[in-house]
Formats: sequence, structure tokens, C-alpha cells
Amino acid sequence: MAVSLRLPSLTLTNLFSSPSSLPILRRRRPHGTLLRPPPLAASFSSQRAEAASAQTQDKSKSSKGSDQVITPRSQDFNAWYLDLIANAELADYGPVRGTMVIRPYGYAIWESIQDYLNVKFKETGHSNMYFPQFIPYSFIEKEASHVEGFSPELALVTIGGGKELEEKLVVRPTSETIVNHMFTKWIQSYRDLPLLINQWANVTRWEMRTKPFVRTLEFLWQEGHTAHATPEEAENEAIQMIDIYTKFAYEQAAIPVIAGRKSKVETFAGANKTYTIEAMMGDRKALQAGTSHNLGQNFSRAFGTQFLDETGQMQHVWQTSWAISTRFVGGIIMTHGDDAGLMLPPKLAPIQVVIVPIWKKDEEKVAVLNAASSVKEVLHTAGIKVKLDDSEQRTPGWKFNFWEMKGVPLRIEIGPRDVSSESVVISRRDVPGKQGKVFGISMEPSILVAFVKDKLYEIQSSLLERAIAFRDSNIVDVNSYDDLKVAISQGKWARGPWSATNEHELKVKEETGATIRCFPFEQPEGIKKCFMTGDPAEEVAIFAKSY
Repeated sequence: MAVSLRLPSLTLTNLFSSPSSLPILRRRRPHGTLLRPPPLAASFSSQRAEAASAQTQDKSKSSKGSDQVITPRSQDFNAWYLDLIANAELADYGPVRGTMVIRPYGYAIWESIQDYLNVKFKETGHSNMYFPQFIPYSFIEKEASHVEGFSPELALVTIGGGKELEEKLVVRPTSETIVNHMFTKWIQSYRDLPLLINQWANVTRWEMRTKPFVRTLEFLWQEGHTAHATPEEAENEAIQMIDIYTKFAYEQAAIPVIAGRKSKVETFAGANKTYTIEAMMGDRKALQAGTSHNLGQNFSRAFGTQFLDETGQMQHVWQTSWAISTRFVGGIIMTHGDDAGLMLPPKLAPIQVVIVPIWKKDEEKVAVLNAASSVKEVLHTAGIKVKLDDSEQRTPGWKFNFWEMKGVPLRIEIGPRDVSSESVVISRRDVPGKQGKVFGISMEPSILVAFVKDKLYEIQSSLLERAIAFRDSNIVDVNSYDDLKVAISQGKWARGPWSATNEHELKVKEETGATIRCFPFEQPEGIKKCFMTGDPAEEVAIFAKSY
């Protein structure tokens, strides 16, 4: 069944206000910095995690008062990523290998994601609820492909209260099984449908190779689950939710994902179809940033989830499930970050503007702080997320570097001369050095607020445009398997006509390390030939190495 993508409206008019002459966002088809210690000492997935944690603590003690430089992104992308997470204070190692503690600043980014999606879910008729994290193992066994797909990652509880359990329990890897158990109780008639729910929860998957935010033993997510009377309703729901994720990625995270359908090999265990949004990271690897599954009747048949239809006949419900997780935080880091640290799109930034007061003499201090407090109040009243860093333990230069590391979109500097001229200096995080700095912006509230909102809008637009240009310059159209091998060896994404078998797909993965990321919703016109077999092909697929 051909699916046409209803592209999200890529306007940002609701970002802060509607500045005049908003730029139009294009959608195409398919400096070393001083840091705050301590850095992460080793790979998150290292078997030496405990030693690394102790080593990190030692470094923390020895490096107090000294400044360090994060690994350049171009030199070692993984080391850069880990350094950034530590120094931007996003997360830290948990005591169990492969787990992480999400620190307040990292969690604030996740809260921004939650705030947006919660509204969208409720606008489309979904209600939040919660299911237990312990699931009887017999539930997992009911759907054959589901248990086969998840068995290697399951965490099991076999002892409780000091006694061996009669039935082992699975720590929630996903909730389709327990949801169906409850749906079977709640759904009796067509009048009970559609049933549209979502939960914000944690899940556990026993990953062998982990990376903070991207792949951890435990992570946070939302998972939606719906039941419908017809297959058409379920398909429309699955498409609707991947559209919501696509719009979120573009408009909130400034990440130009490619939306499409997964291949059979990559389809979620237990689903008829899986839809995905695929994002290109700064190292050109693909990140599966969100998925929506049309489950058909696979789970309802396994669990006997039936309803009496309008003709008086018993039918199995048609279902969907869909999710975005904290791995999206990792996607934001790897899409926008640079050698100075994190770079946050204003819509998701916990702090949109940081104010740094500057004075040398005690007699200057009161006037500067009063002006800074006044500016903070003006911006806060205008609905802008603003922080005044008036701490006296660190120098202004240290503060500049620290807030750059944390990716705050705008910095306002106020010194004695600015107080005298009733103006401020404003610097953009996405444009380094003097080029991104503007002097003499009036403190007069209407002028200041309009300027700040306009700059925040420009930053949001610029980050998206930059990411689109990077993505498009690293996708190669291929017409043969040799072309694909060359493209993948160069670290690029390969796009080409595909109608080959699952065995051919597995061969590509084995020989190149690349997988089919998706069959994009946006497809080129014209006759196509599969680059692997030469047979007619209806669609192009995108291949890439991935996280």
C-alpha cells in the first residue's frame, strides 16, 4: 500500500512571537574550549566501567581549579560525545554497567520533549496512564516473533521476598503484552473503540554495547498503545503518530529526519509494519529517533483481545504502538554539538538566555547587578527562559565557556559601560566569536524583547538549515552494489532502488555493516531497477551504518 507523507508545516511562527518577515525553511526530498571538570574517563560500554568511575573521581579531585579541553569532534567522535555529556552536566555513570544517572540539565531537555509531545498526544485523543514494570514471562511467550526478538535483551526476576518465584517476571522491555492483557478485560464492544492510551515510563533491555542516552540498559520513553475496530483505522493511527514525531524533529529539535517504512528484516518483533524517523548524526551514522508500529491483529489474536462489532460478530482488534525515548537527547547532542560543547535549539533549551554581569571594582557591582536583574525580569515576563549567573566564585570568561558548553542559545553581557549607555551585548551560541556578537542593544523592554525573540528564532532556523545541508550533502544515489559499497566505505548514506530479498539485505549488512534504514515516504518518480538484482523496483531504500 503506497503511503503519502503529510509533511509537517515547517513554520516556526509559534516559537516565541511572530517577528516580521520570517525566513522560509527549506525541505528537500528524498575551537577548543575550556571545560568544567571532571570528564568521563572511558567508553560507557567499557568492561572497565567501575575502574573508569574510580579514575574519574580521582581526576575530579586532582583537576579542581584546572581547565581541560574536550576531545575535538573531528578527532574522535565518541570521545567528544562522552566528554560533552560529562562537561555539560547532562548525565553520569550509574553503579551498574551500562546504566546512567540523568542529571538535572539533561533531564530538563527530556522534560522539554515531554512537554511538547504530551500536548500533541492529548490533542489527538490519547490519555496518559501507567502499567506495571513487572510482566509475567508467560505473557512474553504468547506472541512468537515478539519473544524471539526480545529474548536476548530480557532482564528476569526469579527471586522475590527471599523465595524463588513460581513464575519468573520480565522487567518491562516494552509493554505490548501487558497492555493486551488489560485491553482484553476492558474491550467488549465496538463502543469501547478506539482505545487510545500512552504512558511515560522506563524500560529495561540488557544491551551488551551501551552508549549514554543512545543505548543503555534502562532508559526513559513514552509508549503509545491503541486498539481499533478496522485495519484502516490502525494504519491511519500509525501514520498519524510518525507524522507527529516528524514534525517534532523538524520544528522543535531542528533535526531533519527522513520518515519512512522499515524493511521486513528491520520491522519491530510482532508488528506488520514499522514506520521510522531516521536522523543523520554528526559522524554520519543513522539514529533511529522514533518508531510507530502497525501491529495488525498479532497481539490481539495471541491474547484473545476481541470485541462485538456492529453486526453482532466477534472480531479481534487492530492495534498500534509507538515510541520516542531519551535517545533523542543523544540525537540532539550529536546533530548540533561542536568543539565548544552542546548547541541546543531554542525551543528545547532549558535556558534560552544566560545573563553574565561583569565588573571589576566594588563600586561598579551594585549598578551592574541591578541592571542585570532588571533585564532578567523583562525577559522572564516576556516568556523567555532566562538565567542570571551572578555567582562570584568564577570569572566572566569561565562563565562564557561554561554556558557555551551547556549550549545556551544566547548570552547577554552587562558591564559598567553598558549600564551607563543603558544597553547590552548579545552573543549567539551558533555563531562563534565576534561575528556572533552584537553591541549596543537597548535595555528598553520592547526593543530588547523583540531583538532576543528574533535572534532565538534565527538560531532555531539556522540549526535546521545547517543540519539539512549536512544531511543532503552526505546522501549518495547509487545504481549498483559496488556504488553502495563505495558510499558506505566513505561513511555516507546510500539511496537506491531496492526490491531484493531478505537474504540480499542480510548480505549487505554482513559485507558493509549497513542496514536499510527505511523506504522513505518521499519517493522519486519514474521506472526503477533494483541495484542488487536488476529487477523492477517500486521504491528506493536508504542504507547506512547506524547506532
